[in-house]
Amino acid sequence: MATILRAGGLRVIIFVDDHEPAHVHVFGDGHAKINLVSSTGEPELVWSAGMSRVERLRALSLVSEHRDLLLARWEEIHG
Repeated sequence: MATILRAGGLRVIIFVDDHEPAHVHVFGDGHAKINLVSSTGEPELVWSAGMSRVERLRALSLVSEHRDLLLARWEEIHG
């Protein structure tokens, strides 16, 4: 597990033994899985548990803002 980013009480993680498609896990009060690229080209919430609607929106916003960095780190970790 590699913590890639921390901001606003959220922690963005990429698991080193994870699978395609490229995605991150965001932890705050709960946990969300967000694909870095969807059919629209934007990050997409796959699921969440224990996160309020506001926290899910913050998580998506954070991932969207740093998508290029997160995709680059995914590639470094998973090749």
